[in-house]
Amino acid sequence: MPPIENSIVILILWAVIGYGLGSVPFGMVLARVMGLGNLREIGSGNIGATNVLRTGNKKAALGTVLLDGGKGAVAVVLARVISGEDAAQLAGLMAILGHCFPVWLKFRGGKGVATYLGLMLALSWPVGVAVCLTWLVVALVTRISSYAAITAASLSTIWMVLLNQGQIILLGVILTLLIFLRHRENIKRLKAGTEPKIGAK
Repeated sequence: MPPIENSIVILILWAVIGYGLGSVPFGMVLARVMGLGNLREIGSGNIGATNVLRTGNKKAALGTVLLDGGKGAVAVVLARVISGEDAAQLAGLMAILGHCFPVWLKFRGGKGVATYLGLMLALSWPVGVAVCLTWLVVALVTRISSYAAITAASLSTIWMVLLNQGQIILLGVILTLLIFLRHRENIKRLKAGTEPKIGAK
């Protein structure tokens, strides 16, 4: 059994790696590379896929979803393979925190939905699939991305229980709270009936 000091150092290392991976603003990178402009000056000013879609470029939006989801999944998988489950959960948590609060953007990042879906798939693919399908169904029915995200996050703990994935419930609750925190303005607009639908300029 490794010394406690070494275990702490390893966890800190994965926290830094997870944050670093998560903090890469792929939406902004793709928008710049594809000549779509500065996302801060488009739509909601958010760096995520929903706002990238407001540029009218579906390929860029899809690329943002895949890359933002991928960075969460990569953080989890790398940490799990090299250092085990505790490191994987910590790396996943820090990846989404990196996306939401990237140091490079003065801690003004995205809502974390794609990264959340990616790391959920990596943490437990059955739960991840259930959460992704929940998001997809709600998004197709309502065409409101924020409502789909909030619903998927809300039901994630239920999916964990039903699919016997108790080892990630604590992290799941933390992630759900984070999703709600990042969508607090969206929740206000949902209540007021003014939340824009997917693809709206």
